[in-house]
Amino acid sequence: MPGRAEGGIRARLATCCLILSLLIPLPALAAPSKSEVEAQFRSWIAKDVTQEARQAGVSAPTIENAFSGVKLYWDLPDLVPPGTTPPKERDQSQAEFASPGAYFSEQRLQGLAATGRSLYATHAATLRKVEQTYGVPGAIVVAIWGRESGYGRAKLPYPAIGVLATKAFMSTRKEMFRTELIDALRILEHGDVTAENMMGSWAGALGQPQFMPSSYARYAVDFDGDGRADIWNSVPDTLASIAHYLALKGWQRGRDWGFEVNIPAKISCAQEGPDLAKPISAWAAMGITRVAAKPFPSGEAKLDGMMLVPAGRHGPEFLVTPNFYVLKEYNNSDLYALFIGNLADRISHNGGAFEAPWGAVGKMLRSDVLSMQQSLQAKGYDVGRADGLAGFKTRRSLGDWQAKAGLSPTCFPDESLKAKLR
Repeated sequence: MPGRAEGGIRARLATCCLILSLLIPLPALAAPSKSEVEAQFRSWIAKDVTQEARQAGVSAPTIENAFSGVKLYWDLPDLVPPGTTPPKERDQSQAEFASPGAYFSEQRLQGLAATGRSLYATHAATLRKVEQTYGVPGAIVVAIWGRESGYGRAKLPYPAIGVLATKAFMSTRKEMFRTELIDALRILEHGDVTAENMMGSWAGALGQPQFMPSSYARYAVDFDGDGRADIWNSVPDTLASIAHYLALKGWQRGRDWGFEVNIPAKISCAQEGPDLAKPISAWAAMGITRVAAKPFPSGEAKLDGMMLVPAGRHGPEFLVTPNFYVLKEYNNSDLYALFIGNLADRISHNGGAFEAPWGAVGKMLRSDVLSMQQSLQAKGYDVGRADGLAGFKTRRSLGDWQAKAGLSPTCFPDESLKAKLR
């Protein structure tokens, strides 16, 4: 029957069309517009943030005042607006791994040291009281003050609540910034600063010491006695808060941060790291000496020191004390801690530029360093985090491998090692 056959054909065609339509992917939904994201942001503040802040003891008037006129800062880094995907891991092919020497601008260090010496004299009485209270040398405190905010002269460009809210709403680390946002609201509730005056960096770090709100809550102190821990405008509060931070992180009263040294070629550079500490006298007995024929302080002889070779055999070498690793608590970088230590020495007239030059180590791709780390891991070495940046575990693993391979240990990545390490 022609009619019945045609009907069957039409039914089969309809079924095929339905199947094909299911197989064809739907077009991706367009990401929300900026105005739509702004609306989501305001709704999120009104519901989620307000509820969490109230549970943390922040009053409704404080919350209302803090978010009055708040806006998203679209120019901040590491943002992931709703409807978009997080950025890929940082491009490892960038040629950004080079000699650490680039970090130590002599012109900048000289400028910071000159200003630091002047301000040290101006605030000498406060610094003596700070050192008596917390045990941290005034020169170290002033050096951090200078490095973090140019002695309070650097402009703090952002209202902290806006930055923290933006990053808590749509950054790659939303949960961390949400915690910091609630802590910032609790600071406002306490009354130490107003929302209008709570200025910070693009990352939400506050005031002259550049404390995150959680650090402010733990370490900021009222040292001038006005009832507020004002790290934005009070120099005594700023200096004491920095010292309080270092003291609670374990600063050892009466000890230096470290010493530039000469490590003889017969001594392996692969003995670096805080887990390989030994008394300063033991290092000295091995033949390690301070530069410029200076003696080690007598009080340090029986105390632990650690080898530090941030550029391997291609730059200055150091014996550092546990206080060096306390400086790293402020910013987890060997170079940052060295910068602070060297600047402090200049401020206190106990040193100048490093004696040894930073070697001309060629730039490398981070992906090449990462490949070396992975090769070392495959051989059973502990390189720490394989991230294309050579920390002390990577440096000493390289030195150990070089020695076992019959090479002169340099304890630092370079182009010549890439093919040999495969």
